[in-house]
Amino acid sequence: MGAHGSDAKPLDLSVYVILDRRFLRGRSLLDVARAVLRGGATILQLREKEGATREMIELARGLLEVTREAGVPLIINDRADVALAVGAEGVHVGPDDLPPEVARRLMGPERVVGFSAGTVEEALAGQQAQVDYLGVGDVFGTRTKPDAGEPIGVEGLRSIAAAVRIPVVAIGGVTAENAAQAIRAGAAGVAVISAVLSAPDPEEATRELARRVAEAKTGVGEGN
Repeated sequence: MGAHGSDAKPLDLSVYVILDRRFLRGRSLLDVARAVLRGGATILQLREKEGATREMIELARGLLEVTREAGVPLIINDRADVALAVGAEGVHVGPDDLPPEVARRLMGPERVVGFSAGTVEEALAGQQAQVDYLGVGDVFGTRTKPDAGEPIGVEGLRSIAAAVRIPVVAIGGVTAENAAQAIRAGAAGVAVISAVLSAPDPEEATRELARRVAEAKTGVGEGN
């Protein structure tokens, strides 16, 4: 599934939705997952910071059925053991999690490994560790991760995207309104949490985001 498999289809990072139960407003995780997939999410990540491992495996297993049906990869945040236990397509690690080269060794060459980077140095370290993509941010200032530090801004995103050969996904305060700025700065896609999970209609919110990303990629509405 990773960039290393010769027959693997390329990873579409355009609309990367991170599922975190803390932002669902009481809705079911699987219902929201189905809604964002209908809206055009191209990749999903399960981010589960609390709860027992067994519960996370059950959650991931249920989610994998939904993503497989839609033909969209499922990435597990931080937990390579859970990703391997359920057969998910990949894992995403941050600077304080499992080192990316260890994640790559555990996951093998075919699965996807993503890495969070907030600086050019971190981005280059991720590339060196053979990750498939970088989650770059905090770009616009996020409310979902209080410890994210100062936003790097569009220019920070641009400098990281220019420094590496692997695709980058903009994260942190991304909305339908600012997604195009991230794409024009060199991002292959945008990652969102609350912008769609907490929206009154997650499917519609995802569809609007997907539309803005597609327009920015084709250069439509450049003057706006």
